[in-house]
Amino acid sequence: MDNNSIQKAYLAAIINALIVGLSFLFVKVALTSSSPLDTLAHRFTFSFLAASVPLLFGWIRLNTTLRDMVSFLPVALFYPVLFFSLQAFGLVYTSSSEAGIIQATVPIFTMILAAYFLKEQTSRAQKVFTMLSVAGVIYIFASKGVDLKSANMTGTALIFLSALSLAGYNVLARKVVRRFHFLDVTYVMTVFGFLFFNGMSVVQHISAGTLTTFFQPLTQPSFLISVLYLGILSSLVTSFLSNYALSKIEASKMSVFNQISTLVTIIAGVIWLQEELKMFHLVGGALIVIGVVGSNFYGAKKAQVPKEQPLDS
Repeated sequence: MDNNSIQKAYLAAIINALIVGLSFLFVKVALTSSSPLDTLAHRFTFSFLAASVPLLFGWIRLNTTLRDMVSFLPVALFYPVLFFSLQAFGLVYTSSSEAGIIQATVPIFTMILAAYFLKEQTSRAQKVFTMLSVAGVIYIFASKGVDLKSANMTGTALIFLSALSLAGYNVLARKVVRRFHFLDVTYVMTVFGFLFFNGMSVVQHISAGTLTTFFQPLTQPSFLISVLYLGILSSLVTSFLSNYALSKIEASKMSVFNQISTLVTIIAGVIWLQEELKMFHLVGGALIVIGVVGSNFYGAKKAQVPKEQPLDS
């Protein structure tokens, strides 16, 4: 694969991390007007509409059959369905700090799963730098303080399963996008998220007798702007970028870039929410950046080393 494709994949991974990092601000705003399930439903409605417009106007075409799309469903099941569902309900039972620490382990899970299912080999240096990026995230959240009183085994288990779901997506998507076009995979993931979260939300409203309030949050400008960002940029565009990146680079490399989202969230909090920037933010941030750069540098260096040719007998 040429260097230009690799550079585009890295750029896609970085932009993906930037969008995800800013999404936490919009999630906070959206949740002041709606429940987590309704927010996810409206989020994926806008994502589905935005993904369908190019198809309706013929700007893009799906190059796979309905039968092929069935093979995409396990990817969509892990992300967005399982990841977002487990994360949303897990945060009901545990603190965001504990959740952040558990989520930071995704690159480790991805590395293990990728080695087993995709036969991706990582050097010792890559492993060390990946662990360094994980340590940076854990250090930041641990320094902020973990509220053990609000945490329990149910919440911990759900967040742990959400981390495994994201790692599973990284591995499955890497396998699928090597066989099918990443645009096709992205669209099926979006449709699946739209159907699942809207179905769950409508069922919940019907059982509670509150179906008439389903669209009420959309009348508030702050909620509408938030779900537009979350649906179009933080769901559709990030799925597109991550699937594109995974079609070019290893799952273990892509996963490490997720840690940059933590830095973006911190910077966004300092700029827009007037949160205080402390020394542990800087130390943890430095560890994350060094870990991400080091892991990918040694990964690229390893890939450039040619295999030894056997000597002629």
